[in-house]
Amino acid sequence: MKYKKEMPQSDLIIEQLLSCIAGDKDQKAINPVYKTSDTVLYNADCLELMPRFPDNYFDMIFADPPYNLSNNGVTCHAGKMVSVNKGKWDKSNGFESDVEFHERWISECRRILKPGGTIWISGTNHSIYQCGYLLQKLDFHILNDISWFKPNAAPNLACTTFAHSHETILWAKKDRKAKHVFNYEMMKNGIFLEDKMKSPGKQMRSVWSIPTPPPDEKTFGKHPTQKPLSLLRRILLSSTTKGSLILDPFNGGGTTGVAAKMLGEERKYIGIEIEEEYISLTIKRLNKV
Repeated sequence: MKYKKEMPQSDLIIEQLLSCIAGDKDQKAINPVYKTSDTVLYNADCLELMPRFPDNYFDMIFADPPYNLSNNGVTCHAGKMVSVNKGKWDKSNGFESDVEFHERWISECRRILKPGGTIWISGTNHSIYQCGYLLQKLDFHILNDISWFKPNAAPNLACTTFAHSHETILWAKKDRKAKHVFNYEMMKNGIFLEDKMKSPGKQMRSVWSIPTPPPDEKTFGKHPTQKPLSLLRRILLSSTTKGSLILDPFNGGGTTGVAAKMLGEERKYIGIEIEEEYISLTIKRLNKV
């Protein structure tokens, strides 16, 4: 008598998730555009896809939502004045509509996170205070607000404000009483050569000095708000463990997925991206890894 080989638990997690998302006779089918044993990508709107995810399923979520700052202004890139506009997806629809959008996706994140699961949200002053308010409104427990200092940030050409040289990253957990993952010793004693502010053998502090993505991370193109691998590597190292299931509802250029794949240890990654161009970029980066 032949026995069917049992599927590894880590693979079963992915297959269960795919079956929930695929749809049935009452739902439109949404299929992944890229799938391996540890990575799944969807070219879709996260507000359409996330409601299909099971409750209490993900260990960690990293979200880099639109900052809504494409307001016809200018910025500096490679020493030249360029438009700040990034695409229709980054245009503000007005304060109330922007807040409603953030509340919809953050509410879904709360539902699908495990009780001890955590969420990281990156943003500038254009969006991060809305997200912070909503985290509190939706009963998350904020653990830290990280200041990501960019030592090589672009200058402020308008010369009417201080140069914007940091972003804020909020870290929160779903349930205040649940135990969350924090790899304290790894953060204290790890080697982070890119960060000139990190003292060897001392506690990791909440100001991180990490340069913007270097040229070798843009080999296949770039996303306008692409995050450096060293930033996502630190986030994943600090708050995930072997076998963790990770979601990025705004996949962008795929840095979260690339970092998860590089770290390995059976980490599973689900990425959702509405723009086909950036899905293609992500696939090229993942294939290189």
